[in-house]
Amino acid sequence: MQTGESRTRGPDIPVEQFLVNLPLFSDLTPEEIKRIAAGTRRIYAAKGETLFSRGERCEGFHVVLYGQVKLFVTSPQGSEKVIEIMGPGISFGEAILFMDMPYVVSAQALKDSLLLHVSKALVFEEIERDPRFSRRLLAGMSRKLHQLIRDVEAYSLRSGLERVIGYLLRDDALSDGSAKSTSVTLPANKMIVASRLNLTPEYFSRILHELADAGLIVMEGRSVTVPDVERLRTYTG
Repeated sequence: MQTGESRTRGPDIPVEQFLVNLPLFSDLTPEEIKRIAAGTRRIYAAKGETLFSRGERCEGFHVVLYGQVKLFVTSPQGSEKVIEIMGPGISFGEAILFMDMPYVVSAQALKDSLLLHVSKALVFEEIERDPRFSRRLLAGMSRKLHQLIRDVEAYSLRSGLERVIGYLLRDDALSDGSAKSTSVTLPANKMIVASRLNLTPEYFSRILHELADAGLIVMEGRSVTVPDVERLRTYTG
């Protein structure tokens, strides 16, 4: 489905009220918010609905307000590789917008989702008008590039066990080593998360069972509790 065909549903909340709560627009004046709102649309995507497909023209970028969206590619044989799972507050599509290329991935709602679509023309106008806006966009794209590099490193140099442990402990709040335990909610079903980690669903499940049998995690549906973060971090199988 083309972006322009996406249906707008749900509560009729003005776009301005959404924009002011997003980090990308948090420092803008009311006048600037109104100007951006004029080139922004609310899009409601039902679970399973396609936002755009690979090869379609990019006319702006999206921000997830609630729900989840997966970015993925499909091989000629029909197998799917999940590139990323986007949750609330996350934007996507900025880089392709600047490259003036068609989408290189497809996007599909994993849950009923509400998004904002900020038009390409408006983005270019705001960059000309206010360098702060371009700096925020660049900062966001830099963070994503850094995450992509870490992902490539993980896929190339780490074992499947190391990828799963790294994924469960990826929260920045755990990086300083102060947290003794933590809980993680898998953002999607095991098949989608496995694809995100470049693992087969069967292998991903085996690793989770191994960690559970070793007492390193406790699973209840999609909820994963890690009783001892340091013990999981140093586990080698």
